[in-house]
Amino acid sequence: MTLRYDHASGSEKTYDTVNPAAPSETVGRYAIPDEAETAAIITRANAAAAEWARVPGLERGQRLNAFLDAVVARVDEIAEAITLEQGKILAEAKAEILKGCAEGRFMVGEAARMGATPIADGRPNFSNQILRRPRGVIFCISPWNFPAMTPLRKMCPAIAFGNAVIMKPSQFTPAASFLLEEIARAHLPAHLYQNAMISGRAASEVIAKGDIQGVSFTGSVEVGRLVYSAAAQNLIPVQLELGGKNAAILSDTDDLAGAVQQIAAAAFQTGGQRCTAISRVLVQRDLAKQASALLAERADAITLGSGMADGVQMGPLCNLPHWDGVCANTAKAIDEGSIALAGGGAAEGAGAEGGYFFRPTILGNVAHDSTASQVEIFGPVLSVLEYDTFDQAMEMLNGTEFGLTSALFSNNNAHVQRFLKESNNGMLHVNHGTIPDNNMPFGGIKNSGVGAYSVGPTAVNFYTSEHAAYVTW
Repeated sequence: MTLRYDHASGSEKTYDTVNPAAPSETVGRYAIPDEAETAAIITRANAAAAEWARVPGLERGQRLNAFLDAVVARVDEIAEAITLEQGKILAEAKAEILKGCAEGRFMVGEAARMGATPIADGRPNFSNQILRRPRGVIFCISPWNFPAMTPLRKMCPAIAFGNAVIMKPSQFTPAASFLLEEIARAHLPAHLYQNAMISGRAASEVIAKGDIQGVSFTGSVEVGRLVYSAAAQNLIPVQLELGGKNAAILSDTDDLAGAVQQIAAAAFQTGGQRCTAISRVLVQRDLAKQASALLAERADAITLGSGMADGVQMGPLCNLPHWDGVCANTAKAIDEGSIALAGGGAAEGAGAEGGYFFRPTILGNVAHDSTASQVEIFGPVLSVLEYDTFDQAMEMLNGTEFGLTSALFSNNNAHVQRFLKESNNGMLHVNHGTIPDNNMPFGGIKNSGVGAYSVGPTAVNFYTSEHAAYVTW
């Protein structure tokens, strides 16, 4: 067997990855560090952080930009690694890398300012300053759905602000992060970016007891709670990016087909395996029949297949446990009374050997308190809920445990203003899908996030510590 990615030479404990479009194909093999090796990674990271913090900030930015240039130069290679392990189509894999690099370049500029805040002196012959310093070592836990963008989203601000990074990539999709580490070794100081393919239990030990100064996690609410609890034992700051059950309100529009196009794109990109995917559309009852028909038509037109193949619009789900969960939750939703207007289950022949394919699904007749409306299925499943009044729409919009992102399609200014004031989500979109810009804060509230957002001007609050300084003469 020839492995595409072999990072396990001489290691006793290893983990294999497979191609979700053809699970009999082993793609990569990775070493699992033991306790002593993990401790050595942390020691090296602390030494690298101390040296890096002494490098002038502008030089740090220049070197990080050189690293990003090298990532862009190898974008096709990294995209292939993503598609082979995660399953998404090559175009989406390439797009996530380029977006991660664009966000990283913005953070270089933010780090050049280091969160500087002008402040008046309080007493004669005094100079008051608010200083910020790198924290040290940031331990990052990355999910399987964006194997390059999420590591870049975490490492770029961390390194730009003067920290070192230990990355725990997902066991399902580590190849991209190992390629990033290879590029980092050529452009950044040794050990500034290191991968650690440790287990969840070992990661909890690192967070609770390790010599680290912050933890950034992207993943489920359930695991996020465990990370938060472990970090409390070590009294270190957390940055948690968790799940979502994001809704788009379709209130009124002079371009229903255009609104549906944006909603469908936001629902089905990456097979719906995005925390910011629209998974509920709340439709004013007079528009519901027509909107549902257009959504079903779009879902039925999507071509499934290997992400490596030309003409394919959606690849498989990432892994077998997740595919099983999407199948089970969708079946439960239908058992509860939801109606499959399109899709509704696994693609014909899908499964262990046939690939983890799931048909793009539109569910109608969805009750607000049902599985289809409340559970983050995290697949290509879009639920249509009908409402009569805008009060009902806002109540449904906010009526979940999540608060990540939301959208409103309306030409009614009163509805727009109310949405901006009352949507209990970290990110708000009016008359477009839930695609964030590179310079804007990314994060959520309620059970969708804790701590400073990951990119944008406020990321400095997580990646640096704050110090009030007084100088007198």
